[in-house]
Amino acid sequence: MLTIDGIPLHPLLVHAVVVLLPLAALSSIAIALVPNWRRRYAWPVLGVTLAGVAAVPVAKQAGEDFQAVLASKVGPNPAIQTHADLGTMLLPIALGFGVAVIALLVAGRLADRERQAEAPTTKTWRVISVVVSVLVVLLAVGTTVQTVRAGHSGSEAVWSGVGS
Repeated sequence: MLTIDGIPLHPLLVHAVVVLLPLAALSSIAIALVPNWRRRYAWPVLGVTLAGVAAVPVAKQAGEDFQAVLASKVGPNPAIQTHADLGTMLLPIALGFGVAVIALLVAGRLADRERQAEAPTTKTWRVISVVVSVLVVLLAVGTTVQTVRAGHSGSEAVWSGVGS
């Protein structure tokens, strides 16, 4: 198990997940609802989203290492297992969210080009952009809810003395 100055790596990495994913969720909802913001803030939102999504598997792996060490010292614990299960469920949701944000930025860019071309009969990308915007909002909410659930279960395990 990796540590930094004696602190297991998992609790340090988790902070990246619990800060970046909700920030990415809020900012992606904003650019999904306000197309002008999408044009201006696409790159920062993409950066925060990718960093948050990338932090999930890294924190998950560090958590599995930490769980193995705790299990060898004190045996298996239901609170830690619940936290691990919730963290495992976060990964596919976060990945889907990341893909949806990328799809929104691509569809939004193509919708902007379609709008600039002033083709009155072609609205394909504008429709796709709206559909993907709805998907981004739903996945942003789901990602945030699952992040809170996993984080809360981990903090409950620590503060109840399980993780010490």
